[in-house]
Amino acid sequence: MSDDDLGHGVDLGHPVRRVVSLVPSLTEAIALTRPDALVGATDWCTQPADLDVTRVRGTKNPDRSAIVELAPDLVIANREENRELDITRLREAGIPVWVTVIETVDQAFASMRRMFADALGWEIPDWLVAAEQVWAAPPTLDGRRVAIPIWRDPWMVVGPRTFTGDLIERLGLVNAFAAEDPDASRYPHVELTDIDADLVLLPDEPYVFTADDGPEAFTTPTRLVPGRALTWYGPSMVTARAELEALIG
Repeated sequence: MSDDDLGHGVDLGHPVRRVVSLVPSLTEAIALTRPDALVGATDWCTQPADLDVTRVRGTKNPDRSAIVELAPDLVIANREENRELDITRLREAGIPVWVTVIETVDQAFASMRRMFADALGWEIPDWLVAAEQVWAAPPTLDGRRVAIPIWRDPWMVVGPRTFTGDLIERLGLVNAFAAEDPDASRYPHVELTDIDADLVLLPDEPYVFTADDGPEAFTTPTRLVPGRALTWYGPSMVTARAELEALIG
């Protein structure tokens, strides 16, 4: 019996041989580490590009019946990305679910290590060790205040207590919406006129900002950045730092 990131005891036989992942970042992590073990994933699980497993709808509306039919040894979920109702119903159906909680870079590494060692019973993959080394380096960017919209009409931005907010701080930037209020929304709705920063980063997910859709709204300098580099934890973290540093400058 091992406790997931929420302290819920999960009784598993090791090593786990059949996995359904409801978290795109962790789907990629599992697929690159032990592809034969991954039997199901959401429609939003786009990496690796050649992923060929049973699709179980979305992160917020998974097909629970399809998951049960796949008879996984374990379902991987995340507190932010998946609904508590779906996790509860899967457990009631006899399916073990391991819930991750990831709101900082360090939490990402610690959570993934526990997922591989305690939940899956696998060895720690080389890519995870490499990613930890990459992000152990000191900040290199120049302390600019940045805003990161994730949606428009209405506008939403990355706020406090988020993986993405912590990641940009690890680069040497400052999240313009990192409110100190513990009750502040993690992804607040804001007016366009409230987005006051030295630089605006426009990712291509969840809203698909493009050269023709996003930069025109701002007089502040903008940069289009890959959402996978900015918001995904997992194997993408090996290359994300260099990619973001090059794009942001």
